Amino acid sequence: MKIEQIYTGCLAQGAYYIESNGEAVVIDPLREVEPYISRAEKSGANIKYVLETHFHADFVSGHLDLAEKTGAQIVFGPTARPEFEAHIATDGELLQVGDVTIKVLHTPGHTMESTCYLLRDATGKDMAIFTGDTLFIGDVGRPDLAQKTAADLTQEKLASHLFKSLRTKIRPLADDIVVYPAHGAGSACGKNMSKETIDTLGNQKRTNYALRLDMTEDEFVKEVTKGLAPPPAYFPENVMMNMQGYDRIDTVMQRGNRALDPDAFEAAANETDAILLDTREASVFAEGFIPNAINIGIDGSFAPWVGAMMPDIKQNILIISDAGREEEVITRLARVGYDHTIGYLNGGFEAWQRAGKEIDQIESVTASEMAQRLHDDPTLTVLDVRKPGEHFSEHFIGSENIPLEDLNEHFSQINKNKIYLVHCASGYRSMIFNSILKSRGYDRVVNVTGGFKAIKESGLFQISHYVCPSTIL
Repeated sequence: MKIEQIYTGCLAQGAYYIESNGEAVVIDPLREVEPYISRAEKSGANIKYVLETHFHADFVSGHLDLAEKTGAQIVFGPTARPEFEAHIATDGELLQVGDVTIKVLHTPGHTMESTCYLLRDATGKDMAIFTGDTLFIGDVGRPDLAQKTAADLTQEKLASHLFKSLRTKIRPLADDIVVYPAHGAGSACGKNMSKETIDTLGNQKRTNYALRLDMTEDEFVKEVTKGLAPPPAYFPENVMMNMQGYDRIDTVMQRGNRALDPDAFEAAANETDAILLDTREASVFAEGFIPNAINIGIDGSFAPWVGAMMPDIKQNILIISDAGREEEVITRLARVGYDHTIGYLNGGFEAWQRAGKEIDQIESVTASEMAQRLHDDPTLTVLDVRKPGEHFSEHFIGSENIPLEDLNEHFSQINKNKIYLVHCASGYRSMIFNSILKSRGYDRVVNVTGGFKAIKESGLFQISHYVCPSTIL
């Protein structure tokens, strides 16, 4: 028996490959399915099942493509109602895979169809549990993402379901079972997940607040529902794609993987409503970019920030990237349902420059230059675009806080006639923020290089007293 976790850092997502005696299972696959197919071919195994723990909100699963290309059967847990062929398993059902069995455990709470898969070896011993978004390392799945599926389904009711699922289906299992969750730290599907991506169930019983035996149902409901930030806007769209179906990944790649010279790129930008998405590193982008382009760097939390800042999942997209990374960008967009890339700038921004096309820039200053600016003009506004908890924990006294993820709802707070010195933690988010403002005609934005880390380390600014983030909702 082989168990492999296939972890994708930018989504903080874990897919799983299980193999026994020539048969294999893939749990919660990503959109691009060739790595799973190649893995099975390497061992000469046949992928028998694609197991889905629930209808995912934060990414588009590869279940349809994987089933189509391998003949595997898609499996969902009880109450799931996909609009394509799939096996809807019953609670307690056993799936045979080579010499091992997988027991279906219906665990509603994160969503009503949420299901865990309990792996047993050839002797019938429980070895591992694949918990999806029901149980994370150090946390549990948020209970507010499925409220729209029924008029009377509140986050409190979902939390009550989750409490019962954890107490009746998971906690009674043996301590030596290994827990394999669908996400780790950085995912928006929970509040406070550990950076660890596997653990024993026994250790989770000791350390995970949600598995405490002395916690009442009411206490559990209050704990898991407090402090929940609104989910990213693209989550419901991904749920519907996972439930209803989507374009095959090969179609998406073919549509997006079109090399356009500068003239053709400019024509496409003028003739369509496409967003110009520049995925280069923030400091490189600031030095020169195509007017109206927005910057979301491919080497950061790319897909989640695309989902948070681009509300229309069907928006046409034109890509500017580092040479050789175009296909990677298209793939990572498709992972979160942005399937409508229509081409990329062949030769990248350098080709645009060589063609003599118009360019734009964003001014950047160091922390010491920021201090001098504020000394010369105390009326300048410092904008902190970190999350509210980060700002409250520690900030430059006098700064205003407009979290990046809230920008689309807070343009009215920004005065086009004022100069803003904008920072985040290190510079990634502030460049997204500034580029979006620039694309909408806000020209007086200045990026603070190095973000709050540089501001604090400079010793030139009055910083608020530190408050431990763990005490903040």
